[in-house]
Amino acid sequence: MNNVLENRTWRYATKKFDSTKKVSDSDLEVLLEATRLSASSYGLQPYHVFVITDKKIREQLRPVSWGQSQITDASHLIVFANITDFGEELMDDYVSNVSTTRNIPSEGLKGYSDFMKSKLLDLSTDTKNVWTARQAYIAFSNMMQAASELKIDTCPMEGFESEAYNEILGLSEKNLNASVVLAVGYRSDEDETQHYAKVRKSKEELFTHI
Repeated sequence: MNNVLENRTWRYATKKFDSTKKVSDSDLEVLLEATRLSASSYGLQPYHVFVITDKKIREQLRPVSWGQSQITDASHLIVFANITDFGEELMDDYVSNVSTTRNIPSEGLKGYSDFMKSKLLDLSTDTKNVWTARQAYIAFSNMMQAASELKIDTCPMEGFESEAYNEILGLSEKNLNASVVLAVGYRSDEDETQHYAKVRKSKEELFTHI
C-alpha cells in the first residue's frame, strides 16, 4: 500500500494513551515545524498553538473536557487557539514578515496588503472568528497527519468547554479562543479501539467526478 494511504489507515482517534511513553523532543520539533509550514488563507496564520505538558494545568483541563483521559495521559496536549478579532495589524505584520524574509521593499507589497484588507477588515467580528478558526483547523490537520507519518498517535478533540479553556489558559485577554485540541502520544495496549475496522463512506458515495 502507498505510504500516504498506509499512514492514514494506521492512524485512529486514540481513546487510551500509554502515559509512560513520551514523544521525544526531536519528534515534537518535527510536528511543530510541520504545523508552522501549514497552509493558511493569504498566509496569515491567524492563530496560536499551545503545547501543554504541565500536569497541574492538564488536571484542570480534564474536567472541562468531559473527563476524557487523553487530556492527562497523552504525552503532549496541543491547543489550537484562533484569533477572535483583528484589525490592520494582522496584515501589516504579515507584510513586514514577507518583506524581511524575501528581501522585498514593503512598498512593493502595498497592493497585496490593500487587497487583503479590502477582503477582511469589513467582515463582522463573528465572521472573523469563524474564519480564523477554520485556519486553525488547517494547521491542526497538518499536525495530525505529520504525526501519523512518524507513527505518533493522536486524538482530535472538540469535546471540551472553550470558555473554560480560555479562562484556565488566559486566552481571552490575548484575543484568542480555544478552537480545537489534539492529544499526542502513543496508544495503550489496552485501547480496544485500535483494532476496530476504519469506517468511512465508500468512494462512490463520497466523490463525484464532473
